[in-house]
Amino acid sequence: MFADSAKIYIRSGKGGDGHVSFRRELYVPAGGPDGGDGGRGGDLIFEVDEGLNTLNEFRHVRKYCAKDGEPGGKRRCHGADGADLVIKVPPGTIIKETETGKVIADMSHDNKREIILRGGNGGKGNQHYATPTMQVPKYAQPGQPSKELNVTLELKVIADVGLVGFPNVGKSTFLSRVTNAKPKIANYHFTTLNPNLGVVDLEGTDGFVIADIPGLIEGASEGVGLGHEFLKHIERTKVIIHMVDAASTEGRDPIQDIKAINEELVSYNPELANKPQVIGANKCDVFYGTEEETVITLLKEEFEPKGIKVFPISAVSGKGVKELLYYVKEQLNKLDQEPITFEREYFPDEVDYSNEPYTVEKVEDGLYSVEGPRIERMLGYTNLDSEKGFEFFQRFLRDNNIIEELEELGICEGDTVRMYGLEFDYYK
Repeated sequence: MFADSAKIYIRSGKGGDGHVSFRRELYVPAGGPDGGDGGRGGDLIFEVDEGLNTLNEFRHVRKYCAKDGEPGGKRRCHGADGADLVIKVPPGTIIKETETGKVIADMSHDNKREIILRGGNGGKGNQHYATPTMQVPKYAQPGQPSKELNVTLELKVIADVGLVGFPNVGKSTFLSRVTNAKPKIANYHFTTLNPNLGVVDLEGTDGFVIADIPGLIEGASEGVGLGHEFLKHIERTKVIIHMVDAASTEGRDPIQDIKAINEELVSYNPELANKPQVIGANKCDVFYGTEEETVITLLKEEFEPKGIKVFPISAVSGKGVKELLYYVKEQLNKLDQEPITFEREYFPDEVDYSNEPYTVEKVEDGLYSVEGPRIERMLGYTNLDSEKGFEFFQRFLRDNNIIEELEELGICEGDTVRMYGLEFDYYK
């Protein structure tokens, strides 16, 4: 069975707790605290596997959890870090937050590996809390909690050209003629039950990837037939070849067929109306007398004024196929060569800390301290090494009025701000 969507639960690892212990050895007076730090929780990572082409593996396993970090030990022993969990997905997989439907990551093209949920940092042992006034700290920092999400995986095939049309109009036959793909072909509806991909090789120019999108019928955008399951695969394509039974071998009007399918595309996603289209008027080998000229003339009069070129073809005999393919390649060359990807809309690092306290203090001239549960959690959940993470960090400081409070305390450019072992220079 071809699976192109799945819902799963994912969780990163919890950070290990810091340890409380004291060094007690013979002839070693005032040994002091020696509790070790907890290990870091494992990250939850998605990685592209070029050998996969469906999401079948997620039909049976729906819960994925990275390992927790181990707690610290005595004698300053550091707890073991939790193992990362790497989830393999096929290229073209979109990861969405289930409740909102917002995109977390698009695993396509250059994006081969992405950390979706970071593991919690390990807690500090009591060795870090000894001060001249607190020489016997009997507390340690707990490990940061794990993060969890319910996500929806959607597979959108990566193809330059999408092949659409009613069932039994010759899409699979066309694909088998112009590529090395071997789709199942028969004279009945819904022969094709999953998208088929093939590479078109053209003499004298680069080829392109074409996808046969199955199951489109009237009402597909509302879930009728199989179309609702496969309309998503058209979103990445740049050009649409609209196959139509020009000979009306099943008694349908080819003009109304094209209009019906276009309405389904627009109902599913209005942006699909902006994609260049070309019509492959198929089955011209079964016309009698002047029928072909009459039908093709009607198709051209209806659609070519709208910028949609019509090519009379026969997928069986090959008539007109080469001209159609070179025209499609010409249209692709006019378009932006950047691959179609989906922008990130949801950031798991952006957790609500609004109810947790914090303090802003001036330690000495040129040095300021910002601490509190809200700050600690924010730093633990945010990857400051990434551009997006650092932008979130700066926005957090502004939105929570921390910058304003520092300025009220008299901070100047070049002064240092300390936050839980991290130090930042202040600049406006």
